[in-house]
Amino acid sequence: MAQDEVHIDIKRDGDTTVFALRGSLDLATSPAVRAALVDAAGGASHDMIIDLTGLEFLDSTGLGALIGAQRRALEQLGRVRLIVAEGAISRLLNITGLVRIFAVYRTLDAARHDRDRVVAPI
Repeated sequence: MAQDEVHIDIKRDGDTTVFALRGSLDLATSPAVRAALVDAAGGASHDMIIDLTGLEFLDSTGLGALIGAQRRALEQLGRVRLIVAEGAISRLLNITGLVRIFAVYRTLDAARHDRDRVVAPI
């Protein structure tokens, strides 16, 4: 996958929509991702799991897309859960404090069952 490309796999899992993102979530790709996420959050499915384990790069505009999706989901009494592997994106969520804002998990199974949530370092 070329830099500045993102691939979005969308699957329904009961009342939850699961988004698996691969590639780069940045200035060039965030509008498409933002539209897909906000559309889902405002539509029939207000409960979303966003799998970021396939992302190679995430910048501030990508974070903005995630925050916008969460804001929209919360307005609809839904929620957004993130799946993040150990590494650069996990560190970014810690540095920005977003690990305290989002429900973050290491696996899809943990996110589905709301267990083993990643907590912010003290």
